[in-house]
Amino acid sequence: MTKNNPPGGGAHYTTFEVARMLGMAVRSVQLMVDRQELEAWKTPGGHRRITYDSVQRWLERHRGATSLSARGSNPVRRGRPTTRHALGGAGSSASAASVARPCVLLIEDSVHYQNLIRLLVEEHFPQVTLQTAQDGFSGLSLFGALQPDVLVVDLMLPGIDGATLITTLRFNPHFQNTRLLVVTSLGPTDLERYAFALNEVPVIHKTHLVEQLPEHLARALQLEAA
Repeated sequence: MTKNNPPGGGAHYTTFEVARMLGMAVRSVQLMVDRQELEAWKTPGGHRRITYDSVQRWLERHRGATSLSARGSNPVRRGRPTTRHALGGAGSSASAASVARPCVLLIEDSVHYQNLIRLLVEEHFPQVTLQTAQDGFSGLSLFGALQPDVLVVDLMLPGIDGATLITTLRFNPHFQNTRLLVVTSLGPTDLERYAFALNEVPVIHKTHLVEQLPEHLARALQLEAA
């Protein structure tokens, strides 16, 4: 909720600063304020100021307790790629326990397919952390907080459909470090309307998830499926 007067005391951020910290578009942060996920007030000039405490609470809900040491500091990233950055290079003497687990973010509103994909990931990639969002808005928020190695998106989502979400994320500077997979129940004819977002993106029909998802995830993560 946006208030007209600032709360008593406490640090605050601009909308741009929160967007930069979470790796999100400014418009996404504005929508979070409108949905009362973040507490904000307006200056006499009409500019939003978002409270430090509400940003901290949001981060704790979505990523576990993580403190921000100073205004403008970037959130700690969970699960950055072990395969593309941490393994096999010169000077990679850190123990396996200190290496971050690869992270996959699934944006899917069907509980059935959430459970199926979770079972496939646990069976074939026990070293991978899977996080789940049930709609496009929460998916955008989690993407900024997690900066996952792989993003798996259903095209038909409540709030923001998958194609719009993908198009939005292409403007996110962190998106270039993320591999994208699309899952869908749509047939070839229906998929044509989303072609603008699916150029060179692997698309897996949901009837073929069991056979095809492990192979595509292994390629995206540069890991061998169990």
